[in-house]
Amino acid sequence: MLTIEPHPLLDAVAFTTTFPAPLGDIETTAEIRGLFSLDAKAPLSADDAVRSAVRDLLRLGGYKPTGRGKPSSEYLIRAVTESTLGSINLAVDACNAVSLWSGLPISVVDLDRVKPPLHIGIAKPGSKYIFNASGQEIDIGGLLCLFDADGPTANGVKDAQRTKTHAGSTRTLSVLWGTKALPARAVEASQWYRELLERAGAKTELVG
Repeated sequence: MLTIEPHPLLDAVAFTTTFPAPLGDIETTAEIRGLFSLDAKAPLSADDAVRSAVRDLLRLGGYKPTGRGKPSSEYLIRAVTESTLGSINLAVDACNAVSLWSGLPISVVDLDRVKPPLHIGIAKPGSKYIFNASGQEIDIGGLLCLFDADGPTANGVKDAQRTKTHAGSTRTLSVLWGTKALPARAVEASQWYRELLERAGAKTELVG
């Protein structure tokens, strides 16, 4: 289902999730919502060493993970600190909670909106895609990305609008952008992530 191009630092973990109903009909659990606070108790925590290792991973292909192009996990820290991180749906909320506490950027896409074959690799210089409903673009040249048959669709900074989840989504693919500089962290984070989703009634399956 997913192939990964050779990379000296990438330690990605991917899994699919099947929800018992469309996301618009499922309420995010109190357990997950409770993680949107820096006072919450979680099995993982991030520090400057984690943030530095993630940036090193994303910049290896020539991308500059700073400013507006910084890892999505860093945006979450700011959003929680400023109390601006709200609930979107169960799939995205669980993703955000685990990314916040693990310090790893995580992508979650609607599995029915991507077109096989899927692979992970580095985007070519000048590559761009729209990342929000307003039509804003991000330059992803040199950045590790998830690709489908139509091109790049997700990465550790901003995922493409065309494959984001919506109220009717029932299946998703999650990619944890782990790094070999943080051994086992992506595995630990994915295990916790899957537990949160399964306690909410979803079924998950690792992607080899």
